[in-house]
Amino acid sequence: MALHAAPPACAVFFRLPSSSPSHAGGRRSLPAVARPRGVVSAAPLRTRAVRTKAIFSDGVPETSNSPHVVCFGELLIDFVPTVNGLSLAEAPAFKKAPGGAPANVAVGIARLGGSSAFIGKVGDDEFGYMLADILKQNNVNNQGLLFDPHARTALAFVTLRSDGEREFMFYRNPSADMLLEEKELDLDLIRKAKIFHHGSISLITEPCKTAHIAAAKAAKDAGVLVSYDPNLRLPLWSSAEDARDGILSIWETADVIKISEEEVSFLTNGEDPYDDAVVKKLIHSNLKLLLVTEGPDGCRYYSKDFSGRVGGLKVSAVDTTGAGDAFVAGVLSQLATDFSLLQDEGRLREALKFANVCGALTVTERGAIPALPTRQQVLDALTNVVA
Repeated sequence: MALHAAPPACAVFFRLPSSSPSHAGGRRSLPAVARPRGVVSAAPLRTRAVRTKAIFSDGVPETSNSPHVVCFGELLIDFVPTVNGLSLAEAPAFKKAPGGAPANVAVGIARLGGSSAFIGKVGDDEFGYMLADILKQNNVNNQGLLFDPHARTALAFVTLRSDGEREFMFYRNPSADMLLEEKELDLDLIRKAKIFHHGSISLITEPCKTAHIAAAKAAKDAGVLVSYDPNLRLPLWSSAEDARDGILSIWETADVIKISEEEVSFLTNGEDPYDDAVVKKLIHSNLKLLLVTEGPDGCRYYSKDFSGRVGGLKVSAVDTTGAGDAFVAGVLSQLATDFSLLQDEGRLREALKFANVCGALTVTERGAIPALPTRQQVLDALTNVVA
C-alpha cells in the first residue's frame, strides 16, 4: 500500500517545559495536506475497496470480550532521533515509534496483563495499517479503530535534549484522528467497559470534538468509571484561554484525573502547583481521585478522605515520551480489577508505587509504545522504589 504523493502537511512545533511531568469521518473531502488558501480539492481515492475497520489477515475484525479499559483519542507515529541533544535539522536519523497518549495507555495496560481497547481513527495508509497491527500484536482490542481514506495518519517528530526531555513538531492539518465522527463510534464497546479513558487533544477541532463528547457521555450514562488525562499541548490550541476552557469543559465528568505540575499551574492561572490548597481547587464534588505527577519524584494523590505523596524510581532518562501514559496505564490496570482501591489508602499507595515504576522504566528507552514495560519488569524494579 504505497502512500500517495502529496505536498508537505502543516507542522506545529513546540517545546515542553524543562520539568516535564511525563516522566512519571467528518470532513472526508479534505486531505491531510496543506493547500493554498481558498482552494478545496478532493483527496485521491484508492482504486480498491476502502477498509473502514481494523481487519487483518484472517479477514475477521479483531475483537475480545468486553475490554476492561477503553481508551479514546489519537494514535500516531513518533519519529524519535537516534542521537540526543540535537535539533530536528541536525538529527542524523530517526527511529519510527508508534505513539499517541490514549493509545499508549491502551498498550501499556495490555503489556501489564490487563484488558484494553482503543477507539480512534488513522489514515488509510501504510502507517495506519502498521499502527493497527501494533495494537493487535500487543493484545489491544481494535474493533473501534477506523481508517480515513482522505486524511493521513498523524506524525510527530521529536527532538530529545541531552536529559531526555522533548520538543515536538506535529504534522496534522488535518490528520485522520481529527476526523472521527460521532456516527462512527462503537458505543457498545464503551458501555460494556469498566473504565473509559480519554484526553483533551481530540477536543480541539470538529468533528472529533463532538465524537469525543458523545463517547464520554455514553460512558458516563452507562455507569462506566471515567479517567481523564488532559495531556496539555498548548500550541495545538488556538489560544491558552481556549485550551484552559476546553480542558475544563469536561472536567466535572471525570471520576479519576491525572495531571502534571505544569498543568496544575496552567489550569489555576499560574498558582503554585506544589501548594496542596491550590491543587484542591481542582477537585470537583464527584471526583474520586486526583493524581499529580512529579516526574522522577513520584506523584501526589488527593481524594475526599485522604491525600499524600508516593516516591518514584530514579533512572537515567533517555526519552521521556510516554512516561506519563505508562503511569496512567499502571494505575488503571490495577483499578480495573478492584475499584475498592479508591477507598483504601494503603492499597492505593501500593498501586501508585507500581504506576511510578511503570513511568520510570519507560524513560529508559526511545519511543513511547516500544518502551512500555511488562508487569514482570515492573515487579522486578519495585524493590528500588523509595517509600
